Amino acid sequence: MGPAINKRLRRHHGPWGGGFGVALVMGYADPSSSRDLLGNRTLFFIFICAFALVTLLQEILYGGNYIKRGLQFSWQSGEELGNWTGIFNFTDDGAVKTGSDAGGRYFEFYEGPMDFNSSKCLQLRQDIINVKVLSMVKETELFDRWKSLQICKWEMNVTEANTFKSQLSRCCNAPSFLFTTQKNTPLGTKLRYEVDTSGIFQISPEIFKIFPKEMPYYRSQFKKCAVVGNGGILKNSKCGKEIDNADFVFRCNLPPISAKYMADVGMKTDVVTINPSIITERFQKLEKWRKPFYDVLQGYENASILLPAFYNTRNTDVSIRVKYVLDDFASQQSVYYFHPQYLINVSRFWLLQGVRAKRISSGLILVTAALELCDEVHLYGFWGFPMNPSGIFITHHYYDNVKPRPGFHAMPSEIFNFIHMHSKGILRVHTGTCF
Repeated sequence: MGPAINKRLRRHHGPWGGGFGVALVMGYADPSSSRDLLGNRTLFFIFICAFALVTLLQEILYGGNYIKRGLQFSWQSGEELGNWTGIFNFTDDGAVKTGSDAGGRYFEFYEGPMDFNSSKCLQLRQDIINVKVLSMVKETELFDRWKSLQICKWEMNVTEANTFKSQLSRCCNAPSFLFTTQKNTPLGTKLRYEVDTSGIFQISPEIFKIFPKEMPYYRSQFKKCAVVGNGGILKNSKCGKEIDNADFVFRCNLPPISAKYMADVGMKTDVVTINPSIITERFQKLEKWRKPFYDVLQGYENASILLPAFYNTRNTDVSIRVKYVLDDFASQQSVYYFHPQYLINVSRFWLLQGVRAKRISSGLILVTAALELCDEVHLYGFWGFPMNPSGIFITHHYYDNVKPRPGFHAMPSEIFNFIHMHSKGILRVHTGTCF
């Protein structure tokens, strides 16, 4: 180095040591002037760095608010997340919940549920309706679509509901043929069984007199009905109060409604079905266990009892015996029997909808009847999968984990149809927590 440079190095030797001092002086010395520009430029450089640091901290600390305001404006102005393919997180009432995944981040600030006819809800419903058969999607994908739809309010689509009810009226006609009555099954009728079609049951005077004169219910008699299945999806649902507030409540196969389960399933019962196999297995065909059977039925208070006496020849005697037992104990509960032709017609109808099973479930039969007898139908406890929509394993029933014989019912197919009907506004399926 020349003498001039050495002199200036010594003059600007700083507390950081010689090497750092050389770099600064070599970088910022003005070769055309003896005036040193180091001080002004260094201050400017420090100012720029500090400004950048403060801006970064603001983004970190307050960025959530910027996102919140931007997201709210986006939803209010009707913008769509057209390429959204993630999973939403939800609270039990349908509002979107904060989450750590992508769906949670995008929707955590939205307070729902969204309007039924919003463009987003129309698209979410269409995403489900577009799945024509269950085999088109994996269960997890169906669950994701169903969970996404929970951000939307449900409303009955009167046009869709009336169209569906008209189809049921033409094929099945529950207000006239749900039960065997003196009107639709006159004395001397040779009644064909639903399954044992070669078998004939001739209506004798003794049997004729236990039939009601005519159907006790008529078309659209009840405004809001609850059909309560026995699925494990009801456990911890807290839906009991909501179920009991319905105008009419159907239950399936003598389920427990004691205080232990009341918060989840309620107690109100207007019609309860009994599978004759329950009477055979639990109450020895009522040949001995008559009082215990009567006591169980009293838990349903004034509910009517509904049995498939003419499903097959084995069911007839034990089903008719139920009527005699209740008469012996002077019970005020009514006993009704499914008309076999109604059950045949309902099975044919659902076969055309893709439900292929040895026998459709009692729940599906009650849902079909409710759609004709009620203006608005709500389903609880219907979920034919081993996991709930969030992918958590659940018991088969809300009271036990005893599974039916494999291949007897087609529960996933039935639930798939219910989800479609929910999406079309025909009925409402409840799978979350009630408030």
